[in-house]
Amino acid sequence: MSEDFNMSMRKFLKQVGVTSQQAIEQAMRDQDTSGKTFRARATITIEELGLTHEVSGDIKGQD
Repeated sequence: MSEDFNMSMRKFLKQVGVTSQQAIEQAMRDQDTSGKTFRARATITIEELGLTHEVSGDIKGQD
């Protein structure tokens, strides 16, 4: 793959990671999350490629 492709991919994924973390942290601050575990799911879609990729996992609240 080209360098331009790699750079644009990394930029997009960094934006997804940073903005998602900020949104999750804000939501967790707004609620009592002590001792709770939350099921999370992220979906990335590129309609023009027919791509839908889903990642899921658990996020533990602050103790």
